[in-house]
Amino acid sequence: MDALIRHLEEGKDLDPREIPVAASMLLDESVEDDKKAQLLQALSAKGETPEEIAGFVESFLEHAVDPHVGLAEIEGPTIDVCGTGGDKLDLFNVSTTAMFPVAAAGGVVVKHGNRGITSKSGGADVLEALGVRIDLPPEGFRRCLEKAGVGFLFAPAYHPAFKAIVGVRKQLATKGIRTIFNLIGPLLNPAKPQCQLVGVFSRELCPAFAEILQRLGRESAWVVHGTTGDGRSVDEVSLLGSTRVCKSGSMQEQVDEEIRPRDFGMHHAEVPELQGGDAVANAAILENILCGKETGPKRDMVLLNAGAAIACCGLADDLGDGIELARTVIDDGSALDRLRALQAAAR
Repeated sequence: MDALIRHLEEGKDLDPREIPVAASMLLDESVEDDKKAQLLQALSAKGETPEEIAGFVESFLEHAVDPHVGLAEIEGPTIDVCGTGGDKLDLFNVSTTAMFPVAAAGGVVVKHGNRGITSKSGGADVLEALGVRIDLPPEGFRRCLEKAGVGFLFAPAYHPAFKAIVGVRKQLATKGIRTIFNLIGPLLNPAKPQCQLVGVFSRELCPAFAEILQRLGRESAWVVHGTTGDGRSVDEVSLLGSTRVCKSGSMQEQVDEEIRPRDFGMHHAEVPELQGGDAVANAAILENILCGKETGPKRDMVLLNAGAAIACCGLADDLGDGIELARTVIDDGSALDRLRALQAAAR
């Protein structure tokens, strides 16, 4: 551990042989938290490279519970839709709502998430408020995929080894120190989806995350960073301002573009129009969007993000077509049917 710390403090990147060693030490309960903190701080101060981040993710996933998605009888591309969090805007649960139109459009959504950490209500919280059991074992998760085209992987249940880093993460968080763990949450899906739409809290992370997801074997990945009208960050495709979109995949060169709501006939919204509340309030918003009661900016925000996911996994030719498909499956009740099927399967 000391040798790795010195290596990083000298500004040198970890090589592919050192990363699994460092990851194992971080997950070793016999290693002191102070040593782990030194390693994480040195890595952060140096700046994590895409190669290092991908290597740590691969190493951590070796310690995760495998949901064995290949055993499920499913059709369609697997996709995760999530964000890093950290934009501090208290929006409603956009990506969790977007899961259902994506599934209704033919995607198989393998959602990996947790309770709210930087927000009042995380994906796990809102699903629980909807009556969905969030801590299903692999066979229950696969049943949800088969019955609803949507399944939820509760991060603490699928990453038991991470209990060894709870203390050091709290220790560094109280000091306001960012570590690799503030970045990798969306990358740690043990289902290893074919496709992924990831929202990031910093514009500069877009190309790096696109490269990381390519290294992790995603066939198609869209990394998005949105903005508000006054320049704040949004870890979603934004209805509040422009969005940077970096696309990558196993068969394509990285694409970097900028989009705006007006490109798709939508009006810009203000932050208060998209804010949510606690889990119960956000669950009501989700249901109102899917059942057609909510037709304003919140619905448009979901259409943008569901449309991006639909296009990312190849179920539409582009974002515009994806938005129209998302609109269709909400209007005809198919997206709501997916929610009801998940509520029935996840008990």
